[in-house]
Amino acid sequence: QVQLVESGGGLVQAGASLRLSCVASARTFGTGAMGWFRQAPGKEREFVAAIIRNGMATYYADSVKGRFTISRDNKKNAMYLEMNSLKPEDTAVYTCAAQSGVRRSLTDGYDYWGQGTQVTVSS
Repeated sequence: QVQLVESGGGLVQAGASLRLSCVASARTFGTGAMGWFRQAPGKEREFVAAIIRNGMATYYADSVKGRFTISRDNKKNAMYLEMNSLKPEDTAVYTCAAQSGVRRSLTDGYDYWGQGTQVTVSS
């Protein structure tokens, strides 16, 4: 079974930065993309950012564009999310996800999911 493990969450003040990491089993890294999602209490899960297999193309939700940066290191089976200028509304459980192969979309169609890491931003 493919394993995705997130780390790096925590409690920070508004305006601070935080770097999330996601380490995956080798077979997670096929031709598919990887991405980050988040879910706040009482809200539906929402797409945050995605990156394709070779890392040369990225896509961000409008709410985080310009503040968050997604990257991946395939040799390390790792993906990262650098979050800057954090806002209280960024508070959520952040989960990494991976597509098992090429998909038509970067915002859905993910096959593997981690357990999530809590990010809390205070005012």
